[in-house]
Amino acid sequence: MDGSARIEAEVAEAFGHVPAADWDALACPEAADGGRPFDPFTTHRFLTALEASGSTGPGTGWLPRPVVLRHQGRPVAAAPAFLKGHSQGEYIFDHAWADAFQRAGGRYYPKLQVAVPFTPATGRRFLTAPGWTDTGRAGLMHTLAEIARGAGLSSAHVTFCTGDEAESAAPGWLHRVTQQFHWTNAGYGSFDDFLGALASRKRKAIRRERAIAQGFGGTIRALTGDDLRPDHWDSFWRFYQDTGARKWGRPYLTRAFFDNLHQTMRGDVLLILAERDGRAVAGALNFIGRDTLYGRYWGCIEDHPCLHFELCYHQAIDWAIARRMARVEAGAQGEHKLARGYLPAAVHSLHWIADPGFRDAVDRYLQAERAAVDDDMAVMTAFGPFRRGPAPAEQD
Repeated sequence: MDGSARIEAEVAEAFGHVPAADWDALACPEAADGGRPFDPFTTHRFLTALEASGSTGPGTGWLPRPVVLRHQGRPVAAAPAFLKGHSQGEYIFDHAWADAFQRAGGRYYPKLQVAVPFTPATGRRFLTAPGWTDTGRAGLMHTLAEIARGAGLSSAHVTFCTGDEAESAAPGWLHRVTQQFHWTNAGYGSFDDFLGALASRKRKAIRRERAIAQGFGGTIRALTGDDLRPDHWDSFWRFYQDTGARKWGRPYLTRAFFDNLHQTMRGDVLLILAERDGRAVAGALNFIGRDTLYGRYWGCIEDHPCLHFELCYHQAIDWAIARRMARVEAGAQGEHKLARGYLPAAVHSLHWIADPGFRDAVDRYLQAERAAVDDDMAVMTAFGPFRRGPAPAEQD
């Protein structure tokens, strides 16, 4: 598309102010035929669920400022942008940057953040119409920098973007690489096929772990779509509250978010529940993409050995294999995932910083960090659970 075409930028104060059809034509054009989007996180229904439930908006530190670029009135590109008053719920950590800048007399917050709140899942952040990829990305990066500069903000950030988006960064944007752990489907026909790809010791450990977890005294069910009922969300809210209170003090999502999820997105979620004596005692919430299952939240009201690993990792792999899905992304951090078949994967983000001296300091930091991340990923991959050499003649 001609880069000289006149493009007009619009910054809305809510995702609900942008027509759903306009937004989703950019966020998930692949779903126009009724199929699944690559991931549900940038869809209008997900972002407005956060907004309508009060999980984002005034008082949360996440003020929606969706950016839409139009050509002759037609939307051609968009970015899920927020005005951020803190660095919570992002999972690409810049707390040390904020501290350093403020110690030097600067004001780091508010900042401009292009992200899916509370969701460390890689996906498109520069949402473009077909044929507008290059022009749309360039236009969005220019617009984001101009918004930040015009408002006197310290910085603009694009987190969990795709590697392709990161590589196409405009001048002035810094590329950061961090890591997560993802499981990749190598064409397995069953969980046992997957286990057959592991070293004997790791294979035996997972079988033992699954036996312990499944012997907790109840049943495990995987629920999606119309199999989900409102009382399932009552149970999961208790789990989420317990985990959130222990991990970060105050859960990010409101109770209303889960009600909204049930009404508008239950076909996009997979809830794995452990039930004992007629009640749910633990659960793991996943979101379903076109070829990827995204693990998001876990919680319990009873402690049972290995049940966390079973619900969050093994059951997710089981479900993905049965549906020929390519990948399971199990969220942020967690080297314990390595032993369960989840290998290191690069995660990308982009950062525009207004102050030239601070930008240079962050650039030097990112170069050193990237070298360390590359080394770390290489070591962990080499010591992963997969066997080396020919397959065993017989499973353990």
